[in-house]
Amino acid sequence: MPHPIMFDDDDPVLAKIRTVALAFPDATEVVAHGRPTFRCGKMFGNYGGGEKGSKIRHDQSILFIADPAEREALLADSRFYLPAYVGAYGWVGLILDEDTDWTEVGELLDASYRQIAPKKSVAKLEGQQPT
Repeated sequence: MPHPIMFDDDDPVLAKIRTVALAFPDATEVVAHGRPTFRCGKMFGNYGGGEKGSKIRHDQSILFIADPAEREALLADSRFYLPAYVGAYGWVGLILDEDTDWTEVGELLDASYRQIAPKKSVAKLEGQQPT
């Protein structure tokens, strides 16, 4: 049985996330488990999620692989949460609202992308020729 769709394609916040996430070299969007995911081979972003250990959903949020050096500081900020299922693997969620700093979203997705993207894709990001 497929997962139900848990997003609205006309969501303006999702449109902004798509603009940021799909700007990375070789990035694609795939719907998985009812939500848009952003990938470059492996997943580096997921739109929407729930908090670990609760039934609280944040449909307008972005999940990303946090830089290990910044993860604890991010989780100490009330805008961030530990997502169900993937939180144990280094993922963090950021709740998106009218006060969202989209430069920060880009930086967080950039760090996530760099952790999973192939070297040739990261080289494109840095404006270099792949080796």
